[in-house]
Amino acid sequence: MTQTEPSASQQPASTAVRDSAPIIEVVNLKKWFPVKSSGVLRRTVSHVQAVDGVSFTVPKGGSLGLVGESGCGKSTTGRLLTRLYDVTEGQINFEGKDLAKLSNKEMLPLRSEIQMIFQDPYSSLNPRHTVGTIVGTPLQVHNVVPKNKVLDRVRELLEVVGLNPEHYNRYPNEFSGGQRQRIGIARALALQPKLLVADEPVSALDVSIQAQVVNLLKDVQREFGIAFLFIAHDLAVVRHFCPEVAVMYLGKIVEIADRDTLYNHPHMPYTQALLSAVPDVKQAAVGGRRQRIMLEGDVPSPINPPSGCRFRTRCWRAQEICANQEPPLLQIGPRHKVACHFAGEIDDPSPVPVTLDVLGCDERGNRLPGREPHPELSAPGFLPTYNDLETHRRRSAAIDVSMAGTSTTAVRHTEGGKSGK
Repeated sequence: MTQTEPSASQQPASTAVRDSAPIIEVVNLKKWFPVKSSGVLRRTVSHVQAVDGVSFTVPKGGSLGLVGESGCGKSTTGRLLTRLYDVTEGQINFEGKDLAKLSNKEMLPLRSEIQMIFQDPYSSLNPRHTVGTIVGTPLQVHNVVPKNKVLDRVRELLEVVGLNPEHYNRYPNEFSGGQRQRIGIARALALQPKLLVADEPVSALDVSIQAQVVNLLKDVQREFGIAFLFIAHDLAVVRHFCPEVAVMYLGKIVEIADRDTLYNHPHMPYTQALLSAVPDVKQAAVGGRRQRIMLEGDVPSPINPPSGCRFRTRCWRAQEICANQEPPLLQIGPRHKVACHFAGEIDDPSPVPVTLDVLGCDERGNRLPGREPHPELSAPGFLPTYNDLETHRRRSAAIDVSMAGTSTTAVRHTEGGKSGK
């Protein structure tokens, strides 16, 4: 396992928020939904592997972006963190407590610490309740303020999110989509949470309203020090809001890095294809087009995902090892992890699998005797040491040259033996 200690020149510009202790740590999180057979005796015949072994951390007061195409498991991950879904397997460590093991009764005191902004501002608000009731109900349930102070607190929250405080007695149908989303944000802020799970909070809004809501969330984060798990499929919005971004594909995180590294130097083919579909305004201004990567085939079913790498059925780099061994989320930089056997930039992939040392296998994916996978592969967060791809390439090139020389010598000896007979 090639490990490199980052030098001062390699260290990215860090912030106190990014380097702070994590507010939440997710380890090997899984959520499988059972598939029932038809008929009178409905038996479980299979499982939908919606989330399958996800690990990440969110720093206190910071934000992590979670992106990917529809159906990859982003929203399910967010609902697992808020315990709207029960966890199949894994850990959700929140301030020393594993939320995955807590019952609903034990979770009740922690509900105020983790809140969620839902995707659809139309269906997430009860049309029969006024705005004052919607925002004030969490305050009454958790006894945050005295009953005679609830209305005053509701007005304060409406003012914080940019709404008229006197509109507390109106119903959701009297507001626009952007205003409804602000009401949802006010409801989430009512309990002063430490972590907000924002599930595509701007996807249903117009572009001009999106900017207002995103700027509002940034102001809220700055003022109250709230950590965010920001789930979205709009890569431009995520880049603006989140210092770190994780990319999901078919229930797994395939790449996670700081935003500059991920957007400018992606090493996972799926991430490269995803970013190639984003319109580049700067490039359009100077002329020319970004290379568009067109993926072939459909997304595999999460009920029966491919063996090994789940992206291999659509990947142009796929080889035999990709079917035999699942690539680990390998750290290749100070703040960069990628799950790909042939990680590398789009025009410079690794010629040999970069995961051989940590998996203990050969280039076809066959496990070598006496070799075990590295124990730190599933650890969330980033380590001070990492696998340097350039060192790996130089060593692989030296091995290839050595093997080529050995092969040539063997051929000469064989030819000499034949001629001497």
